[in-house]
Amino acid sequence: MSFSSMSKQQVLDAGEGAGEEVVELIPGLPEEVAEKCLLHLPFLYHRLFRTVSSTWNRFLTDAPAKPLLLAPAAAAAAAAVSVSFSLPFLFAFAFDPASRRLQCQALDPFSRRWLLLPPVPGGAAAGSFAVVGLPRRGEIYVIGGVEEGGDKAVRSVAVYSAARNGWGEAAAMRTPRGYMAAGEVGGRVVVAGEDGEAEVFDPEAGRWLPAAPRRGAAVARYDAAAAGGKLYVTEGWAWPFERAPRGAVYDAAADSWREMARGMREGWTGSCAVAGGRMYIVAEYGEWRLKRYDEARDEWRMVAGGGVPPEVRRPHVVAGEVGEVAGGRRRIYVVGAGLDVAVGTVSAAAAAGAPHGVEEEVVEWEVVKGPSEFGGLAPCNAQVLYA
Repeated sequence: MSFSSMSKQQVLDAGEGAGEEVVELIPGLPEEVAEKCLLHLPFLYHRLFRTVSSTWNRFLTDAPAKPLLLAPAAAAAAAAVSVSFSLPFLFAFAFDPASRRLQCQALDPFSRRWLLLPPVPGGAAAGSFAVVGLPRRGEIYVIGGVEEGGDKAVRSVAVYSAARNGWGEAAAMRTPRGYMAAGEVGGRVVVAGEDGEAEVFDPEAGRWLPAAPRRGAAVARYDAAAAGGKLYVTEGWAWPFERAPRGAVYDAAADSWREMARGMREGWTGSCAVAGGRMYIVAEYGEWRLKRYDEARDEWRMVAGGGVPPEVRRPHVVAGEVGEVAGGRRRIYVVGAGLDVAVGTVSAAAAAGAPHGVEEEVVEWEVVKGPSEFGGLAPCNAQVLYA
């Protein structure tokens, strides 16, 4: 139950006899309207807004020390009160081709305006490091990489916290790595090198632990995605296409690797985003169409509705919201050159010719143009956080 699920009179009645002064979030406004106003405050300034009042502080931190405005008799029911202010923000990492400096911008989902974040620490070469988001924790990890202008891999890990709007240093990896596959599996960060060695970071304990190594031939990272408690790594097709690409799957619960299913690895021909628990790829060829992986049939199925709008130019990086949006839909972001963004909303579609038991889908695209000053930026990664 949130504040908005209680009428103002219920809140006032609950406060009577509690020995506390009843304080409204915004005096004169119904609580549900006041909540919506606070939900639209940019997360970058939450630290400042928490100083306005103890009521605002408890609302924005979502961790009240005691039930707000409730009499002792209502304390048991009040224990269930939880205000969720988290909204999906798109975080895009991009390089300035001239300076080679990495920067991170955050797209506000309501105003569709970009917010400049503090400078990203470190100096790894473009594409050599891994970026992993822990959406529900509001954290992004920038992991390892190869030093710019050299070939020395590093162990360092930087972590961005949306709650603090700042970067900090996390525990370094056990082994220096660059050009690795990585993803969030079960609330932990899993990284795997081309050589098959892997390790797992536990954010609660703040330390890295060894993971089962992958046996067999090396799998160079073309793309990777995490879904359903597993990390999927594919090397993709390579010219002159003389052999099918290799792929591997890490099962976190079993701490073991297996070969990727044939249909998945042969059909994985683009960048993958996981949205609402489903895996989608944006094809690198043709009209940049969206495809969804059907595990039961081991095939990538085309999503109706057309490809990524052509004004969103390559290179593309993709990200998806972990949860479903209203109506059981799923949302995918495709970030292109200049930080133009195609926002794809995927929903179920009626299809008379679909095989029995197969759900067809359709995507609708909306384009959010990047500011003119972003014109030269080349995206290298995108993450969605709930901030």
